[in-house]
Order: sequence, then structure tokens, then C-alpha cells
Amino acid sequence: MKRIDLLLFVVVAALLTACRNDSPKPNEKVSSISREVPKVAGEQPVARIPVTEDVRIASYFTFIDALVAKYDTLAPYKLTEHLLVRANPWLIDSLAATDYYLQMAKGNYVHEQRQTIVLHAGDTLQVPGPLQAARILEAMNNTLIDVNIPAFRLRVLQSDSVLFEVPVRVGKNKTEYLEMAGREVDLRTRTGEGTVIRINNDPTVYNPVTGEKYDSTKRDDKRYTTMPRIPWLETITNGIRTGQMIHPTSNPKSLGKPASNGCIGMGEADAWRVYYHAPLGTRVRIRYNLTEITPGGDTLEYKDIYEYRRKTAKAQILPFGSSKPLENLCACDTLK
Repeated sequence: MKRIDLLLFVVVAALLTACRNDSPKPNEKVSSISREVPKVAGEQPVARIPVTEDVRIASYFTFIDALVAKYDTLAPYKLTEHLLVRANPWLIDSLAATDYYLQMAKGNYVHEQRQTIVLHAGDTLQVPGPLQAARILEAMNNTLIDVNIPAFRLRVLQSDSVLFEVPVRVGKNKTEYLEMAGREVDLRTRTGEGTVIRINNDPTVYNPVTGEKYDSTKRDDKRYTTMPRIPWLETITNGIRTGQMIHPTSNPKSLGKPASNGCIGMGEADAWRVYYHAPLGTRVRIRYNLTEITPGGDTLEYKDIYEYRRKTAKAQILPFGSSKPLENLCACDTLK
């Protein structure tokens, strides 16, 4: 009896520990797969798609687009790239694993990311059943991309619950002449609310200061690689299309700093995860809050990187990841 009681205690303790560990800490970065929409028990996929040959990043989007066009006729709903990939979340991990620095940590120097295989012959993709598809669509429709500039954090929220968060870099606190704009530009990241208005899955990268096209990039470890192919998201905020993008950076040492020309940058792996949680029309909120309150009641204070505190009587305090309407600390017209 004592042995049975001991085994029962161990099982119960393990279950309790698993339950406690299921909830992420306030600043914990959570894999998108661990928080994916669960499958519907007993529901069969509309189709199972065998991958017959290796697919590299260079041809990945063409391959996925062809599948969507083919299997949309079989699905009793509108099939999209995001819906198909979210139904196969392991594919997001495969794409995220192409991150240069993750590969270097494994001892793999990847000069040409576009030649990396992300789907292997023998893999199988599933077109979700209608109930599973409806759940994924509901999740996507209730998603919010929330960026707090002085916290250097981008959070992906679903119905006010933080799915995961990633470190970012934001615009510099300066004005500089940009050749591509042909004028002096305020480089601070603009605040506001809006949506993802455009996706570029094969961006051409230019130096906005000189207008020079980038074919290669110098990494933090001083090595050069070709520019990786990772989608960029363009936002429209407060009804204004400013060209402010959400995109990866090849220099993650700049994360947590005001280091961009206004865009919101993140690591390559994180950019893939954010992309597949932000289809066209996804709500975006970019704010400047110097104080936040975590779910545990702790107060987080951030440095006033744009020196707005001296321009406002009091910084607004919001709950951690709140989706309530914001009154920005800086008026939008001061950021033009």
C-alpha cells in the first residue's frame, strides 16, 4: 500500500507541476506551437498532401500558393496560406529554424538562406477539416499585434491573452536626411492603431540613408551572408500609411535599442512566427507607455527613450498587454 501511495503522490505532483508550468511568465517568450489552436477530436482533414520533393525557401511561397489554389476547390471554406500553415504548425518551426544565429549555434554557417530546405520529400501537410479551420479563423480574427516602444517588446495577443512576445528594436531618437525620402525624416517609431495593410514575402532591401540596394548583410559575428528571404509586414496607423514596417533584422544585437529608421525589427525566427499570426487585416497597436502592470501585479518601468515625459503631465499606466483604446503620450502630428 505504501508503494502505491507513493506512486500516486508522484503522479499527482507531476500533474500539478505541469499545470503550473502551462502559464507563461510575464516576459516569457512562448513558442507559437505550444499555444496553437487544438485540433477537433475525431475530425478528419479535408486532404493530406504528400510532399514529393524537397522545397527550399527560394521556392517555398510559390509551392504553398500552388497548394492553396489546388486544394481551395476541395475545402468547404476559403483556404489561405495562413490557414494552411497554421493547421501545420510544425512548418512554422521549420521556417524559424532557418534563423542564421540558430544555425550558427549548431555549428552551421549558412551563407545563402534561400537554399535552405524547409519541406522535405516524405513530409505531409494537412488541409484542416471545417471545424478546425473555423477555430483557426476565429483565432486569427481575434489577434492583435501590440508593440510598446519603450519596452522594446512586440506581443501577439488573442482575445486579450498573450500568446507570445518577442524583443524588438525601434526607431532612433533623431532626425536624419534619407535619400529615399529626399528630405529630413523623424526616425522615431510612430504610435497609433491600425492594421496590417500589405505583406511583402520577397522584399528588396535598400539603405534608406543612401538609397543603395543591399544584396548582402554583415552579421553581428562580422560574417557576410546574402539577404535572407523573410516576409515584411506594412502597417497603416491612424489612417496614415507611413511605410512603417514590421520586419526581421540580421543584427539581433540591436534588439532592445532605438536603432532603426522607424521600422520595428526583430530576430529572424521571431519574424516567421509573427508573420503567420498576422495575415492582412490583423489589428496593430503601437503605443508608448512608460509603465505597465503585469498579470501578477508587478509594475514595470521603462526608460523614456524619446524624452516624451517632459512633454506630458503624466505617463499613462495600462495593464500588461491591455487592448483598451489608447491615448498616446505623443500626438501623431508631432511624429510626421
